[in-house]
Formats: sequence, structure tokens, C-alpha cells
Amino acid sequence: MRMATTSVLGTVFETLLCSPGMNEAVKIDVKMSRKTVLFLNSIIELSLTTEGEKPELIKLVPAEDVEKLKDFAGDCLDKAGLKELSEKMKGLSGK
Repeated sequence: MRMATTSVLGTVFETLLCSPGMNEAVKIDVKMSRKTVLFLNSIIELSLTTEGEKPELIKLVPAEDVEKLKDFAGDCLDKAGLKELSEKMKGLSGK
């Protein structure tokens, strides 16, 4: 049953990505706390870099979009002034 669900999810996701306008850039003005930025960055990094079992949706993301997501996470850290803190935290966790 799980394989069928993954196949359907993959088909739906690929269909959505091919929809007209999906490659158009959009501007999103978001205000969030530094704590939320740090959490968001951690979630993105963990989802994209964890070896082994990844969330099903992440497995479907094209490689070029993975890099864009990593860049976005880094940009959020930069804008929040948390890049150094994040690097130090990674050093503490051994990653």
C-alpha cells in the first residue's frame, strides 16, 4: 500500500510542478522571529541532507531545486544575522 501512495504522490507532485506558471518568481514578504528562522533552516537542512530515509516529498524534488532550497535557507540565516550561530551549533553537534 505504501508504494502505491508514493507513486500517486509522485505523480501529483510532478503534475503540479509542470503546471503553467510554476517557474515564475514570486516575492514573499515574511516577518518571523529569529527562533523561527533558525528552526526553518534546521528543518530544511535536515530534510535535504539526511542520509537514508528521507520524507517522500523530498525524494521527488529535482536536484536544482534542492540547491535553491539550501540557498534560501542560508539567505534566511544571513538576513536574520544567524549564520555564525548556526555554524557554531553545527560544530557542537558534530555535523
